[in-house]
Amino acid sequence: MDSNQPRAETPQPPQGRRGGGGNGFSAILAVFLSFIAIFVMMINQSPSTIRNGLSILHQVPEGHVGVYWKGGALQKTITDPGFHLKLPFITHYEPVQVTLQTDQVRDISCGTKGGVMINFEKIEVVHQLHKDHVHDTLLNYGVQYDNTWIYDKIHHEINKFCSSHSLQQVYIDVFDQIDEKMKDALQGDCKRYAPGIEIMSVRVTKPTIPESIRRNFEQMEEERTKVLIAIEKQRVVEKEAETSKKKAISEAKKIANVSKILMEQKLMKKNSARKQQEIENQIYMAREKSLANAYFFCVLKEAKVNRLKLTPQFLELKFIEAIANNTKIFFGEKIGGNQQRERAN
Repeated sequence: MDSNQPRAETPQPPQGRRGGGGNGFSAILAVFLSFIAIFVMMINQSPSTIRNGLSILHQVPEGHVGVYWKGGALQKTITDPGFHLKLPFITHYEPVQVTLQTDQVRDISCGTKGGVMINFEKIEVVHQLHKDHVHDTLLNYGVQYDNTWIYDKIHHEINKFCSSHSLQQVYIDVFDQIDEKMKDALQGDCKRYAPGIEIMSVRVTKPTIPESIRRNFEQMEEERTKVLIAIEKQRVVEKEAETSKKKAISEAKKIANVSKILMEQKLMKKNSARKQQEIENQIYMAREKSLANAYFFCVLKEAKVNRLKLTPQFLELKFIEAIANNTKIFFGEKIGGNQQRERAN
């Protein structure tokens, strides 16, 4: 064929029609892929999350507040309990409890200072998130803030405590102090990093220890109980002896007091009798003295009177009287006969 002859041109489709068909297919593909992505997201989410995303009206239960995310960004809006509205698929909502709640941390394994592995079956933490700090707490630590400040923190503090104490201390000696130590440790970090979380109390259950060690502890506790019983019996005996001693002393004091009272009564009687005798003696002496004085006075007066009577005339009178008393007068013829009759008489 001659190269100079003109070639026959192949007919081409219109440019506008080909471009329009490709753009339509791309748009359909994009919409299809979007639906698939939304479907996959809905499958991966829980039914409650799906309902949350689809719902417009939602309810905040009592004891909770409503917290919202728009396009994944936490909003500052905090709603109180009750019914509220939101945009589906755009706004996400979560209820956050602001009353007292109890978290149970289970199966906490730790090693003691001596290398013995023990396990705390359950630790209960009572805490509260204050309403004024809900936004800041969720902004920093998310809805599951208690995973950071309760669950993980309890594991850390328990392991820290066990590593610095022996099994004897953890299981017996300072077990009663673990609750307060855990509470202080949790509250100290929460106060510093998450001030909206308040730790009310911590309850730690008795840890599980190896069976052989547990039997040893039980034997030790049994021996300790026997020793305590013996000590208590000794105290009871000593107390009874002391009581008997006090009772004997009390009885002796009672008898002594009674004897003292009786002796005092006898002494009082003797003193009364002595005083009475003294009074009687004084009365007798006074009477005798008075009589002696009276007699002495009479004698003195009589002597004085006699001295006054010793006159010659009085003496002569007395002489005459004496003679007269001794003189006998006989009447008759014969004196002898009279004398005989006198003697006969």
